[in-house]
Amino acid sequence: MGPAPLAARLRPVLLKLARELRREVHPLGVTGGQVSLLVEIERRPGIAAAELATRERISPAGMSGHVARLERASLVERRAHSRDRRRRGLVLTPAGQSVLRSVRARRTAWLAKRLQRLSAPELAAIDGAIAPLRRLLEEDA
Repeated sequence: MGPAPLAARLRPVLLKLARELRREVHPLGVTGGQVSLLVEIERRPGIAAAELATRERISPAGMSGHVARLERASLVERRAHSRDRRRRGLVLTPAGQSVLRSVRARRTAWLAKRLQRLSAPELAAIDGAIAPLRRLLEEDA
């Protein structure tokens, strides 16, 4: 099977999986988009809002609103840069870290429950697909 037919079959499955995993965060009072921002801030503590906007493909003005909501919810805070006091970066608060732990636990539990329905060969096939799927997500150089 060529790349285009495979993409056509894979795309709706991945979209449905992503949608189901996003739904798992709603009881925690955050959106999937907010979780995405929290994860990026966790990976890059001190990231500037402008850089976060670029990475998430959101306008700087739009990002400003998203960050303000996260700050009001006490999930992130702005801190002065360690070497340049004029720069301020975003970091997770303890509450933000707690939300991410809860998100990961809920999503893992949801996925594990569904994986239990599969046979050993099906589980092995999914396990074997993880590395190639990760390569699909690598940024172009």
